[in-house]
Amino acid sequence: MFFTKTQNEKYADVLIWALETARRNGKVKPYDSVLLRSDLSAMPLVRAVYAKLIALRYQVILRFNAPEDFSKEFYLHADDKQLAFIAGGEKEFQQSLNGLIVIRAPEDLMFLKKADPSRIAQSAVAHQPLREILDMREQKGFFSWTMCNYPTLELAQKAGLSPKEYANQVARACFLNEKDPVKKWQEVTRQITEIGKWLSSLPINTLHVVSRHMDFEVLLGEKRRFMAGGGCNIPSFEIFTSPDWRGTRGIYYADLSSYRSGNYVKGVRLEFEKGRVIKANAEQGADFVRKMLAMDKGAAQIGEFSLTDRRFSKINKFMADILYDENFGGKYGNCHIAIGASYADTFSGPQAKLDKKLKEKLGFNTSSLHWDLINTEDKTVTARLKDGSSQLIYEKGQFRY
Repeated sequence: MFFTKTQNEKYADVLIWALETARRNGKVKPYDSVLLRSDLSAMPLVRAVYAKLIALRYQVILRFNAPEDFSKEFYLHADDKQLAFIAGGEKEFQQSLNGLIVIRAPEDLMFLKKADPSRIAQSAVAHQPLREILDMREQKGFFSWTMCNYPTLELAQKAGLSPKEYANQVARACFLNEKDPVKKWQEVTRQITEIGKWLSSLPINTLHVVSRHMDFEVLLGEKRRFMAGGGCNIPSFEIFTSPDWRGTRGIYYADLSSYRSGNYVKGVRLEFEKGRVIKANAEQGADFVRKMLAMDKGAAQIGEFSLTDRRFSKINKFMADILYDENFGGKYGNCHIAIGASYADTFSGPQAKLDKKLKEKLGFNTSSLHWDLINTEDKTVTARLKDGSSQLIYEKGQFRY
């Protein structure tokens, strides 16, 4: 309905390239186990990905997500024991997994609207150990993952676009109309990686963001690097790092709306002091925002800071999907922060050495939450260097590289 057979084949090629590219500290091998997890509505793409993975001699485990009404029943009626339940053998399964491809194709973005956000958070916290297993395997080079979106009528409707317009945005963003999308991704990744290396080479102390609604500063922290593309998420044009959460201060504002756990949130305004959110508000969904910030100790702290250059991203519409919205190009590019969990691969030292104790020492944030909040305003980003000087690194939606 949304893509031709050729476009689905090209999309599958891109996802497998992304999975293999994302194995930064190791090498993908034949007979590695790959979990292909998808919503039912993405079946045309799932078929294409599955066939290609089998042809490449991966061991494929196929899982489909429960329809939204099943999840709604769970979060509305499960008791505490059910919310925390982890099936027998699941930890062992995660410990042996080498790859994960997630294809999201939601049919209802508001299905959890009546569910208590604290119950959703309770389940997320209980399942955090499973995510930590995969994080450690990724750090050691045994595991990689990628994620994408497949268009649905629901996504198009919530984004205020026709199904054709929505599908065209996805196709443009993922280069599915190119003769060789993988080659195009390789070139774009090379370009944004160069910018990431340039940023990593600068002796940055803090990053100061100023726009119409923001005056915001983050402390980069020690042993940090900027990452770009690299396969995790398709599309991905962002250049990001996980700063030292303890040095966050000022006002951050997300002008781009978002859907999360059945809630629509608009105009989020966060005030940080000494690394933590001390005041949170929103034009719509403020109570939900505050409940998310109370999920656990790290939920009210920053886990990511990111910038996207408008020259690379073709996304210029609100997509009602954070995966796309965090890569918004448009007129002024975007910056986004994530409240919650940090990314271990932004540590500039040997990944295997970044244990829990070192993460805490360096100010890498830990949380069951990771929520990207996006600002698309015209802005300047100034790096304050360790020698006390300043350098403008981003304006009018572009890096000054």
